Amino acid sequence: MILKDLLRDVEILESYGNMDIEILGLTYDSRRVKKDTMFICIRGFKTDGHSFVKNAIENGAKAILIEKDIEDVRELINKNNISVIKVKDSRAEMAKLASNFYGHPSRKFKIVGVTGTNGKTSITYLLSSMFKANNKKTSLIGTLKSQIIDKEYKVANTTPESVELQFLFNEMVKAKVDICSMEVSSHSLELKRVEDVDFNIGVFTNLTADHLDFHGDMESYKNAKKKLFYKTSDLNVINTDDKYGKEIYDEIKSLNTPVLSYGVNSSCDIYAENIEMNATGSTFRLVTPKFSGAIKINMTGLFSIYNVLAAISVCYSMGYSYDEILKGTKALESIQGRFEVVENHSGIGVIVDYAHTPDALKNVLGTINDFAKRKVIVVFGCGGNRDAKKRPIMGKIAYDMSDYAVITNDNPRFEAPEKIIEDIVKGLGPDKDKYIVKSDRREAIKTAIEKAQVNDIILIAGKGHETYQIIGDKVSDFDDKKVVLEFLEK
Repeated sequence: MILKDLLRDVEILESYGNMDIEILGLTYDSRRVKKDTMFICIRGFKTDGHSFVKNAIENGAKAILIEKDIEDVRELINKNNISVIKVKDSRAEMAKLASNFYGHPSRKFKIVGVTGTNGKTSITYLLSSMFKANNKKTSLIGTLKSQIIDKEYKVANTTPESVELQFLFNEMVKAKVDICSMEVSSHSLELKRVEDVDFNIGVFTNLTADHLDFHGDMESYKNAKKKLFYKTSDLNVINTDDKYGKEIYDEIKSLNTPVLSYGVNSSCDIYAENIEMNATGSTFRLVTPKFSGAIKINMTGLFSIYNVLAAISVCYSMGYSYDEILKGTKALESIQGRFEVVENHSGIGVIVDYAHTPDALKNVLGTINDFAKRKVIVVFGCGGNRDAKKRPIMGKIAYDMSDYAVITNDNPRFEAPEKIIEDIVKGLGPDKDKYIVKSDRREAIKTAIEKAQVNDIILIAGKGHETYQIIGDKVSDFDDKKVVLEFLEK
């Protein structure tokens, strides 16, 4: 694409160099620069792209987007005839550039964006499953993977940076996808990764304490999530049983964009009543403004009902009938690392779940306690370099809602594992016979299995689908499910 066309609608402060050159690619990573690429300088949490302009030019960059002066490489820029564009916010403009480069692909199919603290991954998978059951070509973007029909793509973040995101959208156009279900993280909204995405429907799940190391407080966290609902063109679907969801609903219903509420409260537009749950599944009566009927799913827990209601609400808003919704819910399958039962012949129930927030841990333990025949044992830790305030809260939940807790490591990253565990232990009660500390996660799982008897249930929380553990800058293979099976077989 010709540079001047690529820069359409970009807010330029100043520029110099040839604007008629052809640009063959975009990147914000100097290591990925190839011949005739535009290198976009963004300021990250650890590094600043402006420090890598020399590397980018040496690798073949022909244009540079900056937001601060780079006089130290001016001679190199002039020598290589590099075109330079200065903007106020390179992250925001990167989103426009990426959309321009790929021909605004997000306008060519429907996109459902799902945001909230808990449930995003489950809802995007539920939506994808329901759409497929009704003969739609689907794609999804999220924590577990990004997938276009049957092809998977590796991405670094729950919501990719705008360059990768627009690339994926363009691949979806090529594959003639009908609809994409994507997780929209608060980080992506705050860091403008989705700035130039045309969302059709936005979904809000809930808001509980998480990522406060990044956002600072719950109000800022809510305001980041809320940005999604000003980007949608067709409809917003909001869980108004959630306190913050009700606040967002009340705010956006005054806008021209239609809004639909869901929950288990009969004041919602779409709600569930006569809910019955057991260890293997749930049933409820679905009530919508147009029809009502029985729903049966092979998932348990109130959180699962909320997730299914969110997916149903989206389908309802798209004109699906009760029969089409029923067809979709019958096709629903369990999701990796989300209340995933580890099948075994020991007589011990083992559940692996991604629960890494106080609310998620409380919900999962509450569900298990509803059907547990004997003792409930929980293994969990908290991630390092993340919100430390939730650690004692999660410790108290584990202590209060289980018969025995094994406190261990999650992904300590660059934080001292002992300090993380110390924070968790502050929330535990006085009975030291109710818990034990095993900092090595493998040993913690082994301890839980050795402690368990027939009909006990072990919850291994925090990592879910993850198949790795991060300690310092080292990423090691670690899969909770595989470790469980290894010890059960012994």
